[in-house]
Amino acid sequence: MSKRALETPSPLTTYLKLVATAVLWGGTWIAGRVAVSEAPPLAVASWRFLLAALLLGPLVVQREGWPRWSRSDWLMLAALGASGIFLYNICFLYGLQLIEAGRGALVVALTPALVAASDWLFFGAPMSPVKATGIIVAMFGCLLVVSNGDLQLLFSGQIGVGEWLIIGCSVLWAVYTFIGRRATRSLSPLAMTFGASLSGCVMLTCAAFLQGSLFSLAGTTWRAWSSIAFLGIFGVALAFTWYAAAVREIGATRSAAFINLVPVSAVLLGALLLHERLGIAVLAGGALVIAGVLITNHAGARLAAGAYSKEKTA
Repeated sequence: MSKRALETPSPLTTYLKLVATAVLWGGTWIAGRVAVSEAPPLAVASWRFLLAALLLGPLVVQREGWPRWSRSDWLMLAALGASGIFLYNICFLYGLQLIEAGRGALVVALTPALVAASDWLFFGAPMSPVKATGIIVAMFGCLLVVSNGDLQLLFSGQIGVGEWLIIGCSVLWAVYTFIGRRATRSLSPLAMTFGASLSGCVMLTCAAFLQGSLFSLAGTTWRAWSSIAFLGIFGVALAFTWYAAAVREIGATRSAAFINLVPVSAVLLGALLLHERLGIAVLAGGALVIAGVLITNHAGARLAAGAYSKEKTA
């Protein structure tokens, strides 16, 4: 057996890691809401990614040696840091100050459908009627969640800032996914996660310093600090690395589909730990989002299989 075959994870291992990643990211919605209830969002995000970078840096050096990144690598890492770390966490943590963790996670479940639509629109990925139907179903479900079941609010300008910030998370994660797909051609998932965390941490730290909130965590309780530790260690260092590896192994669309498990775990954890209760309309909207994503992913897999079959018979 070749060395490459030994190093390449099996599809089952990749899928199990994606499930675990989704559960960990579901937990970040709870940890994030706890942390920002005691500390400014920019300070929380800065310490979160400082911790992640400190953990990932030694691992990169141990496994791959000192990074020797090219200018294009640095540019991609800066773009990853700006989209998936800096701007995403501003939307994520400020949004969690305004809406429930479970409802926020249900909105972000739209991300896989957004990735699939963007892949078709900007990168020429194949699109079928079934796949398009899945995207539309997911987007309609997202509108139900955002409007709390009252779609008239969408046309009367009464959707809150928190909802828009969480929608921004979906857009930014789609951007991060596509940049990450390109970055993993020259960087390992571990190195990419470290570089993105480092560049994003610098941006967040500068913003928190200018805001005057960087060192404002002295009065926080153990609950906030343990939440920040969870966000950095499990929500970034582990989960981001597994996600980047999956994008490289099975593609952006299939990997993003597992994000539909994030709201499930977030809603359950929110009910258990934060005693959140979501309305029937919100849960129904979340179910539509997940159903739409499953339809999209299934159709995408069939299109990919068909394209592969044509290549073999050509």
